[in-house]
Amino acid sequence: MRTLRIRTLLGLFAVAAVLAWAGARLWDSLGTLPGVPVAAPIVLALIAVALFATALSLRARLRAQRERRPGAKGVDPLAAARAVVFGQASALVAALVVGMYGGTGLYLVMYDLDMDPRRQQAIYAGAAVLAGVAVVAAALFLERVCRLPEDDDTTPTPHTARPHHR
Repeated sequence: MRTLRIRTLLGLFAVAAVLAWAGARLWDSLGTLPGVPVAAPIVLALIAVALFATALSLRARLRAQRERRPGAKGVDPLAAARAVVFGQASALVAALVVGMYGGTGLYLVMYDLDMDPRRQQAIYAGAAVLAGVAVVAAALFLERVCRLPEDDDTTPTPHTARPHHR
């Protein structure tokens, strides 16, 4: 399984932000502006909490298993892989959502923020951006928790490939 790349997430964010900013500008020229739902930051925050809780649970179980504590529950590899896939998918979608709400929020901040409805929409967009960043951070943490340790016996490194001469 491949790990998430920060470049991919930043690229998705940038493309979504530019398109959202341009879309908001076009939409505003027609006389209205799409709204930012109040539920957006709440749902993103709940996903971030679920990912973070899963990562903490898996980390504790893996640590107990590694330390061979009595009664330690093992971690099903398939369940861990599913958690990582859910985290990666969540991070990719969150990068798009952060870009979308970030671009819309940036447009709102740049133009006519003195109107109360637009100020509210900018606050909701900012909260959604923060919650989306939390989703990405929690997903990266989950991925790091579930990473398998590298086996040094099978892969020679420069230090172990050559014997030391004294």
